[in-house]
Amino acid sequence: MKEEILVGLDVGTSKVACVVAQRGADGRVDVVGLGRHASSGLRKGVVVNIEATTESIRHAVQEAEMMSGVEIRRVVVGISGAHVRGLDSHGVVRTRNNEVSQEDVERVLEAARAVKIPADQDVLHVLAQEFVIDGQEGVREPVGMSGVRLEARVHIVTAARSAVENLMKCCRRCGLDVGDVVLEPLASAEAVLTDEEREMGVAVVDIGAGTTDLVVFTDGAFRFVSVLPVGGDHLTKDLVAGLRTSTKAAEELKIRYGAASPQFVDENEEIEVPSVGDRPPRLMARDALAQLLDPRVEEILELVREALERSGYFALLSAGVVLTGGTAKLPGLVEMAEDILGVQVRVGAPRAVGGLADVAGAPEFATGVGLVLWQARTRGALRSTPRRLSWWRRLWNWFTQEAE
Repeated sequence: MKEEILVGLDVGTSKVACVVAQRGADGRVDVVGLGRHASSGLRKGVVVNIEATTESIRHAVQEAEMMSGVEIRRVVVGISGAHVRGLDSHGVVRTRNNEVSQEDVERVLEAARAVKIPADQDVLHVLAQEFVIDGQEGVREPVGMSGVRLEARVHIVTAARSAVENLMKCCRRCGLDVGDVVLEPLASAEAVLTDEEREMGVAVVDIGAGTTDLVVFTDGAFRFVSVLPVGGDHLTKDLVAGLRTSTKAAEELKIRYGAASPQFVDENEEIEVPSVGDRPPRLMARDALAQLLDPRVEEILELVREALERSGYFALLSAGVVLTGGTAKLPGLVEMAEDILGVQVRVGAPRAVGGLADVAGAPEFATGVGLVLWQARTRGALRSTPRRLSWWRRLWNWFTQEAE
């Protein structure tokens, strides 16, 4: 039985994650390898240092190869950043045989795509919201239906051409062929949402290190995207300033002891805070750390609320908001989000995958797993059969990992 290989590459501000999965003849997707490496060449989701980003990608891919035993040649890569834009568009064509064919659908989507966009932007996605056949609205699957006039209402997602090209350049320097570039929050939604939530109306809020990405679905269709230039790194920087400690120590304290608000921790609990230089560590109350995080968490959630109100779909979110990304695990964040947003909120973890699901099922891997699922649903696999790692490639990967 042939197994197809799917590879998703999440190049984020704080980490690069490479997810390798295989899809069997029954369509089941199993994660067989994961690679993760700290990222130092991006700022707010955009490449600012090609060499550093290239090295981070190379290490993450090598780790994923070692775990999966598969040589990675081609990937689907995610992109985000404040340069991402979204706009609605509309296309109309006449069907050729009074019956809608797949060719007609492709033509009407191409017609909808023919809108003027800035010269420095590239189209990432043309996402169909609904089709209209001879005035009949709300058509989801038009192929095979009778009609003369076919219309498509779509949402077009664009990204800065330089950001896309720099990301692809980093991948090529690692010997990787980029099969597709996918909007990261769209991939995250692929991993964490149910079909029912898409129909009811839902927003996915992916809180990454450098940005907070937001997408909205109603009636099963993609409606809105916004990228906010704040994220988990801002929480860490607040701790660095407030605790007078190193960035590494602040990040570890945030992950281990952090909370969205002091009310979610024991006020009598004390934690040890490392000092800089040769100074001895200090003891402090854990709720004091939460007091430093509280204002920034509130700011991020207020910005999310403003973006949702600006979308025009806030009142239609019957399924509420799904939080994902590494920061989504912060204790008390769900409760605080429900209070500020006024809708039901849950933490979304990757679903609908097997294999290493216990590891890949963490919220921070939502984008990587989503890229794999996106590819499985829309593009097919990158290779028809797995290509096993040669002995020398295994040895080289091991040597370079050990050399670090």
